[in-house]
Amino acid sequence: MAEGRDAAIPADLATRGTPIGARVEGLSAAVAAARGHVADALLDEVSAAVDKSTGRLRLSARHTVVAIAGATGSGKSSTYNALTGLELSSVGIRRPTTSWATAVVWGSEGASELLEWLGIPPRHQTMRDSMLDTRSESEFDGVVLLDLPDHDSTEVAHHLEVDRLVAVADLMVWILDPQKYADAAVHDRYFKPMTTHQGVMIVALNHIDTVPVERRQAMVDDVRRLLAEDGLPDVQVLPISAREGIGMAELRAEILRRVNDKRSTSLRVEADIAAAAGRLEQAGGTTPARELPSRRVEEVEDRLADAAGVSAVVDGIERTVGERARRAVGWPPFTLLRGGGDVSAEPAVAPLDRAAVDTTVRALADEVSDGVGPAWAPRVREVATTRLAATGDRLERGLQGVDLGGRLPAWVSLVRLLHWLLLLAAVGGLAWWALAAVQGTTGDLTEVLGLPLPAALGIGGVVLGLVLAVVGGMLVRGLARKRAEAADERLRGVIHQVLDSDVVAPITTELTSYAAFRRGIEAARA
Repeated sequence: MAEGRDAAIPADLATRGTPIGARVEGLSAAVAAARGHVADALLDEVSAAVDKSTGRLRLSARHTVVAIAGATGSGKSSTYNALTGLELSSVGIRRPTTSWATAVVWGSEGASELLEWLGIPPRHQTMRDSMLDTRSESEFDGVVLLDLPDHDSTEVAHHLEVDRLVAVADLMVWILDPQKYADAAVHDRYFKPMTTHQGVMIVALNHIDTVPVERRQAMVDDVRRLLAEDGLPDVQVLPISAREGIGMAELRAEILRRVNDKRSTSLRVEADIAAAAGRLEQAGGTTPARELPSRRVEEVEDRLADAAGVSAVVDGIERTVGERARRAVGWPPFTLLRGGGDVSAEPAVAPLDRAAVDTTVRALADEVSDGVGPAWAPRVREVATTRLAATGDRLERGLQGVDLGGRLPAWVSLVRLLHWLLLLAAVGGLAWWALAAVQGTTGDLTEVLGLPLPAALGIGGVVLGLVLAVVGGMLVRGLARKRAEAADERLRGVIHQVLDSDVVAPITTELTSYAAFRRGIEAARA
């Protein structure tokens, strides 16, 4: 099983570089993307079905496989005999039901490998170019006509034989009976599942001679109505009577037209790929692929920042740093007179509101899962929410470890020192001048700029201190805002990193996988 799960649908030389090859590659990509989301059994069935279908292209391109199928009593074998011109399939009391598939081949060259692939044993093969046939029917050259077992037989082996050959025939001719054309056995088992195969199907309403002439068209229209309800509105319906020869020329001509078109084989393969893609799409999802908008991620980050109280911390940093810096660069006398609260304690990150984190992440997961197919939705929710507790722990550790930048820069301390030196100079100079005035020795003092040295020191200290306070105030005005912005950036950086690794990246991986699935499906059905 492991080998089957890892194997891709092969695109061999028969399909490489062709539209069918592109469809096969698309379906292979869809299968690969769906592993882990869609049941492996279905994926293996899809791969096997397409592999078998494309295997037909490696065989004789000269031959077209036409299968005649029908229920017991539908006149299927009579139709088969009428088409072949030979009494090859027993009818009536000679053989109530067709036991095994038989084949008539016009043109045996290159047919043996095809017949072996179809599983038709030699004893059930008739070659029209052999000694058994003396009439020339070159117009049927390249036709392999199969008479299938009755699809409503009570023998299980007959059902399996019909199912097997219906799945590989290039063209299917279904023979219906006027009494049983609405039988659910054929509609539910064969017609409804083959809505992608209209181009390789013909329906013949046999025994039309038993229907009054005036009712024949109404019956044909009713058959068409039932086929349309089955999803097959374009299938051609031909009224025939194999026994009386009514409509047989038209049926034969239509088969020959399909054969001469040389498209039945490729149409069949294309239909098989489309059917497989349809089955896979129904299981995986029909919703168009989507991306996780960056705007939505930013909204989630904002909500997690609210859950962590980032705004309050940032405001506290701006307030604390601003007040400390203003007091440090202010003129000490004014700072002492103004006073102020205690700003010694730095702001700290509050405990994380984990309930808010859980609600926010789950809301995102639910929103994204609603926009993908049913096979991906549970996985999106799982990858986003299974590690919520660990995500909360990482957020708390990361936020608690952020340097909030509450310490003042060195130049602020230098300004503070300079302020005290200037204040000491001012106080010392003024005290010296006052003492000299009391002692009457002011005339003996050295003058600077026309003032006694003590007066110059005192006045200069005051003036320079005030100027330094003004300049320092201008410098610290933007300091608090920058520190707050830096703290906000670091805190949100932690939130972004944790959210991206624990939630956004896993979700994006699932969305990318689903997008690859959708691209593959669209390529397979192109």
